Amino acid sequence: SGMNGTAIENFVCVIFNVSFMNCTWHVGSTASGETQYYLYWKTSRKEDFTGCQNYIKDIYGRHTGCRFQNVTIENKRADFLINGCKKKLLLINCISNYIVAEILTPPINITVNCTEASRSCEIQWQPPRTSHVKRHGCFRYEIVIENK
Repeated sequence: SGMNGTAIENFVCVIFNVSFMNCTWHVGSTASGETQYYLYWKTSRKEDFTGCQNYIKDIYGRHTGCRFQNVTIENKRADFLINGCKKKLLLINCISNYIVAEILTPPINITVNCTEASRSCEIQWQPPRTSHVKRHGCFRYEIVIENK
């Protein structure tokens, strides 16, 4: 709990290129320029929270995001904690509403075999690499064929 309006807002994490994650947030509406935020996260109940090592900052030097490398979210679960400090007063803001999204890479090992006799083509590929999806049946693909 903390003072009203000091909690962060619009907390969003985006995973990209399989193992990179950017988390961003807006500072609380009543937070002064001297309020500082610290992000911690974990992906299982068994492990300890890990603090951010690479913060994104606003013009006041306040932390408004974090860049993570080598991210794996095996169990589709992530817990986040934000501590906010203002003049040595600790404000703890638990994050209950957040979004974690992944920008997928394209499918890999795409092959196209066309035969003139049957006037058909066979297209094969492997699913994209992801940070956490293990069931390939979860993917749906769209193929756009252009005549040149």
